[in-house]
Amino acid sequence: MEEKELILRCQQGDEAAFEALIHLHEKKVYALCRRMCRSEDDALEAAQDTFLSVWRGIGSFRADAQFSTWLYRLATNACLDILRREKKRGGDVSLDDEETPIEPRDTAPQPEEAVEREETQRLVREGLYSLPDHYRQVLILRELEQLSYAEIAEAAQLDVGTVKSRISRARQALRNYLAASGNFFHRSTSNTTEGKGAEKP
Repeated sequence: MEEKELILRCQQGDEAAFEALIHLHEKKVYALCRRMCRSEDDALEAAQDTFLSVWRGIGSFRADAQFSTWLYRLATNACLDILRREKKRGGDVSLDDEETPIEPRDTAPQPEEAVEREETQRLVREGLYSLPDHYRQVLILRELEQLSYAEIAEAAQLDVGTVKSRISRARQALRNYLAASGNFFHRSTSNTTEGKGAEKP
Protein backbone atom coordinates (compact mmCIF):
# COMPACT_ATOMS: atom_id res chain seq x y z
CA MET A 1 0.00 0.00 0.00
CA GLU A 2 1.38 3.42 -0.95
CA GLU A 3 2.11 6.09 1.65
CA LYS A 4 -0.69 8.37 0.45
CA GLU A 5 -3.21 5.57 0.80
CA LEU A 6 -1.94 4.78 4.30
CA ILE A 7 -2.24 8.44 5.29
CA LEU A 8 -5.79 8.61 3.95
CA ARG A 9 -6.77 5.51 5.92
CA CYS A 10 -5.10 6.89 9.04
CA GLN A 11 -7.18 10.04 8.68
CA GLN A 12 -10.23 7.79 8.69
CA GLY A 13 -9.11 6.21 11.97
CA ASP A 14 -7.62 2.99 10.56
CA GLU A 15 -5.20 1.76 13.25
CA ALA A 16 -3.78 -0.99 11.05
CA ALA A 17 -2.85 1.62 8.45
CA PHE A 18 -1.20 3.68 11.18
CA GLU A 19 0.89 0.71 12.26
CA ALA A 20 1.94 0.20 8.65
CA LEU A 21 2.85 3.88 8.38
CA ILE A 22 4.96 3.63 11.52
CA HIS A 23 6.71 0.55 10.16
CA LEU A 24 7.50 2.48 6.98
CA HIS A 25 9.22 5.34 8.80
CA GLU A 26 10.29 4.09 12.24
CA LYS A 27 13.94 3.39 11.35
CA LYS A 28 14.41 6.80 9.77
CA VAL A 29 12.74 8.58 12.69
CA TYR A 30 14.73 6.67 15.29
CA ALA A 31 18.01 7.36 13.43
CA LEU A 32 17.25 11.09 13.45
CA CYS A 33 16.28 11.03 17.13
CA ARG A 34 19.41 9.08 18.03
CA ARG A 35 21.57 11.71 16.39
CA MET A 36 19.72 14.55 18.08
CA CYS A 37 19.44 13.06 21.57
CA ARG A 38 22.18 12.22 24.02
CA SER A 39 21.07 8.74 24.99
CA GLU A 40 19.29 5.76 23.51
CA ASP A 41 16.46 6.04 26.03
CA ASP A 42 15.85 9.67 25.10
CA ALA A 43 15.91 8.78 21.40
CA LEU A 44 13.32 6.04 21.92
CA GLU A 45 11.12 8.41 23.91
CA ALA A 46 11.43 11.08 21.21
CA ALA A 47 10.53 8.57 18.48
CA GLN A 48 7.48 7.44 20.46
CA ASP A 49 6.45 11.06 21.03
CA THR A 50 6.87 11.69 17.30
CA PHE A 51 4.47 8.96 16.27
CA LEU A 52 2.03 9.95 19.00
CA SER A 53 2.06 13.44 17.47
CA VAL A 54 1.51 11.89 14.05
CA TRP A 55 -1.56 10.03 15.29
CA ARG A 56 -2.93 13.14 16.96
CA GLY A 57 -2.26 15.41 14.00
CA ILE A 58 -2.80 13.16 10.99
CA GLY A 59 -6.37 14.33 10.63
CA SER A 60 -5.26 17.87 9.82
CA PHE A 61 -2.35 16.82 7.58
CA ARG A 62 -2.73 18.35 4.11
CA ALA A 63 -2.69 15.92 1.22
CA ASP A 64 -0.58 18.29 -0.87
CA ALA A 65 2.14 18.57 1.80
CA GLN A 66 5.29 16.45 2.01
CA PHE A 67 4.74 13.85 4.73
CA SER A 68 8.45 13.24 5.34
CA THR A 69 9.05 16.95 5.97
CA TRP A 70 6.17 17.09 8.44
CA LEU A 71 7.56 13.97 10.11
CA TYR A 72 11.03 15.55 10.42
CA ARG A 73 9.45 18.60 12.06
CA LEU A 74 7.59 16.48 14.60
CA ALA A 75 10.70 14.40 15.32
CA THR A 76 13.05 17.36 15.77
CA ASN A 77 10.50 19.12 17.98
CA ALA A 78 10.17 15.98 20.12
CA CYS A 79 13.96 15.81 20.46
CA LEU A 80 14.23 19.50 21.34
CA ASP A 81 11.54 19.09 24.01
CA ILE A 82 13.50 16.27 25.60
CA LEU A 83 16.77 18.21 25.42
CA ARG A 84 15.14 21.23 27.08
CA ARG A 85 13.75 19.00 29.81
CA GLU A 86 17.18 17.44 30.30
CA LYS A 87 18.77 20.86 30.69
CA LYS A 88 16.21 21.83 33.33
CA ARG A 89 17.04 18.64 35.23
CA GLY A 90 20.72 19.41 34.90
CA GLY A 91 21.31 15.96 33.48
CA ASP A 92 24.81 14.85 32.57
CA VAL A 93 25.80 14.39 28.96
CA SER A 94 25.88 10.71 28.05
CA LEU A 95 28.04 9.82 25.07
CA ASP A 96 27.91 6.12 24.30
CA ASP A 97 29.32 4.06 21.46
CA GLU A 98 26.53 4.81 19.00
CA GLU A 99 28.19 5.71 15.73
CA THR A 100 27.31 8.84 13.83
CA PRO A 101 27.77 7.74 10.21
CA ILE A 102 29.77 10.71 9.03
CA GLU A 103 31.37 8.54 6.37
CA PRO A 104 30.85 4.91 5.32
CA ARG A 105 33.14 2.39 6.90
CA ASP A 106 35.58 0.45 4.75
CA THR A 107 34.72 -3.23 4.51
CA ALA A 108 38.10 -4.24 5.94
CA PRO A 109 39.98 -1.24 7.38
CA GLN A 110 43.45 -1.63 8.78
CA PRO A 111 43.62 -1.61 12.61
CA GLU A 112 45.31 1.80 12.72
CA GLU A 113 42.77 3.26 10.32
CA ALA A 114 39.89 1.81 12.31
CA VAL A 115 41.19 3.33 15.54
CA GLU A 116 41.70 6.72 13.87
CA ARG A 117 38.27 6.65 12.27
CA GLU A 118 36.55 5.71 15.54
CA GLU A 119 38.37 8.52 17.31
CA THR A 120 37.31 11.01 14.63
CA GLN A 121 33.70 9.82 14.81
CA ARG A 122 33.79 10.17 18.58
CA LEU A 123 35.09 13.72 18.32
CA VAL A 124 32.50 14.64 15.69
CA ARG A 125 29.77 13.12 17.85
CA GLU A 126 30.95 15.10 20.86
CA GLY A 127 31.27 18.19 18.69
CA LEU A 128 27.66 17.81 17.56
CA TYR A 129 26.51 17.44 21.16
CA SER A 130 28.48 20.56 22.12
CA LEU A 131 26.47 22.70 19.68
CA PRO A 132 23.39 24.63 20.79
CA ASP A 133 20.28 22.57 20.10
CA HIS A 134 19.05 24.79 17.26
CA TYR A 135 22.43 24.54 15.51
CA ARG A 136 22.67 20.78 15.93
CA GLN A 137 19.13 20.40 14.59
CA VAL A 138 19.79 22.08 11.24
CA LEU A 139 23.29 20.62 10.80
CA ILE A 140 22.04 17.06 11.31
CA LEU A 141 19.15 17.60 8.91
CA ARG A 142 21.55 19.01 6.34
CA GLU A 143 24.65 16.83 6.62
CA LEU A 144 23.30 13.51 7.85
CA GLU A 145 19.71 13.50 6.61
CA GLN A 146 20.66 15.29 3.37
CA LEU A 147 17.65 17.64 3.35
CA SER A 148 17.69 20.70 1.13
CA TYR A 149 17.64 24.19 2.65
CA ALA A 150 13.98 24.53 1.70
CA GLU A 151 13.09 21.20 3.33
CA ILE A 152 14.95 22.15 6.50
CA ALA A 153 13.21 25.52 6.57
CA GLU A 154 9.83 23.81 6.38
CA ALA A 155 10.72 21.15 8.95
CA ALA A 156 12.20 23.65 11.42
CA GLN A 157 9.60 26.35 10.61
CA LEU A 158 12.29 28.88 9.74
CA ASP A 159 12.98 31.00 6.70
CA VAL A 160 15.67 29.76 4.32
CA GLY A 161 18.02 32.62 5.17
CA THR A 162 17.95 31.68 8.85
CA VAL A 163 18.58 28.04 7.99
CA LYS A 164 21.63 28.91 5.89
CA SER A 165 22.97 31.21 8.60
CA ARG A 166 22.54 28.59 11.33
CA ILE A 167 24.14 25.87 9.23
CA SER A 168 27.12 28.11 8.47
CA ARG A 169 27.57 28.96 12.15
CA ALA A 170 27.09 25.34 13.18
CA ARG A 171 29.77 24.20 10.72
CA GLN A 172 32.16 26.84 12.01
CA ALA A 173 31.46 25.87 15.62
CA LEU A 174 32.08 22.22 14.77
CA ARG A 175 35.34 23.14 13.02
CA ASN A 176 36.40 25.11 16.08
CA TYR A 177 35.64 22.16 18.32
CA LEU A 178 37.68 19.80 16.14
CA ALA A 179 40.49 22.33 15.91
CA ALA A 180 40.64 22.49 19.70
CA SER A 181 40.79 18.70 19.72
CA GLY A 182 43.69 18.65 17.26
CA ASN A 183 41.59 17.36 14.35
CA PHE A 184 41.01 20.49 12.30
CA PHE A 185 39.74 19.64 8.80
CA HIS A 186 40.25 15.95 9.33
CA ARG A 187 39.57 14.06 6.12
CA SER A 188 36.31 12.39 7.22
CA THR A 189 34.69 15.55 8.57
CA SER A 190 35.90 18.12 6.08
CA ASN A 191 34.60 16.04 3.18
CA THR A 192 31.20 15.91 4.81
CA THR A 193 30.77 19.51 5.88
CA GLU A 194 32.33 21.09 2.82
CA GLY A 195 31.58 18.59 0.07
CA LYS A 196 28.07 17.43 0.78
CA GLY A 197 26.82 20.75 1.99
CA ALA A 198 27.93 22.51 -1.17
CA GLU A 199 26.31 20.05 -3.53
CA LYS A 200 22.64 20.43 -2.57
CA PRO A 201 21.29 24.02 -2.62
